[in-house]
Amino acid sequence: MIIPIGWTLIIQVLLCLPGSAFPKSDLFKIPQLDKIVHVILFGGFVGFWCYYLSLKNIPGEQLKRLFFIVFLIAMANGIILEFIQRDYIPNRSFEEADIIVDVIAAGIAYGICNLKLLKTSA
Repeated sequence: MIIPIGWTLIIQVLLCLPGSAFPKSDLFKIPQLDKIVHVILFGGFVGFWCYYLSLKNIPGEQLKRLFFIVFLIAMANGIILEFIQRDYIPNRSFEEADIIVDVIAAGIAYGICNLKLLKTSA
């Protein structure tokens, strides 16, 4: 349980850091790097939590529902954090594209988790 909780905390911290906290490096000038980071963060969120839940002795249908709840939490988290960035975090901005990427990454991870669940229950 340490990894999914740790990953969740990493997301909260990284997306709530002020823009000035990031180094002025050429690495951060890679086009769409922030979108790649969002894919890793939110895909990882769903993947780690679903993997953790799959290790429990939870019946298949209940596990599917829990996977979906994890997906919904990831989506809500991504949306809420964008509004927090806009309203409360200096030098950060609201980007609809970040929300879209968060939802797509979480959705892909959710789909993969469900495919894995179907394979193991067959």
